[in-house]
Formats: sequence, structure tokens, C-alpha cells
Amino acid sequence: MLGLYADHGTTYLTVLMTVTTLSFALPIFVAPLTWARLMLWRVPAETDLAVYFGRCLGAFILIVELLMLRAVTTGTGLTYAFDVLFCVFLLMLAVHAYGALRRIQPVTETLEIGLWAFLLVCNTVFYPATALVL
Repeated sequence: MLGLYADHGTTYLTVLMTVTTLSFALPIFVAPLTWARLMLWRVPAETDLAVYFGRCLGAFILIVELLMLRAVTTGTGLTYAFDVLFCVFLLMLAVHAYGALRRIQPVTETLEIGLWAFLLVCNTVFYPATALVL
């Protein structure tokens, strides 16, 4: 299964990069509390810390987006971009599963567990090699 659709790896990264930049990275970076409200989080009156953390998270998502952009446009670091995404998707799956088990997040975040699992599968079948390079 690893690398089954490796020939389409750059297309996968292009689509993933576009969707995640527009729906996560930029909204969280620019307006984290607005994004949080759209995701059904109840935002308290004191929000400076939440804005700070949201912008920090958005900045790191943008770094991952730039890794994908570099891999897609130059062909350099394609395997590295996929390896980083494996780490991101596994950790995000764990974070969202933890929140679901503790019942400390809105349903939209719990539903993301399926998204992270799906992205792990996609990352596996579009992986640009037949063995992990990590």
C-alpha cells in the first residue's frame, strides 16, 4: 500500500496544501477566535492568550504548507514533506482522540478524528517511495 499512487504524489500535495491553507492555516493565523467560533468553540471574554496560541499554531501550519509548496513546485524535498505530514497527521489524530475521550472539545473537533485518519491513509498511498525514509 505504501506509495501505491506515488505517481500522483505532487497532485495530492497540491490539493492538500490548497485546502489546508485556505481552511486552517490562514484563518487560524489571521483570525483565530473567529475560526474557533465557526468550529463551535465557546470563546471566553479574556482572549489574548487564545489569539496568541492561535496565531502561533497558524504560523506552524503555514510552515508545513510552504514545505508542500516547495515539494510541489521544485520537486525537492518531496519525501521529506510526506514524512513531516506523517508526523503532523499522527499527532493531530492523537490530540483529537484525547479531546474526544476527555469530552473537552466540540463535536466538530471530534469529527476531525476521521479526517486525520483519512489523511494518514492518503499520505500512505501517495507516498513517493516504496519504503519509509524517516
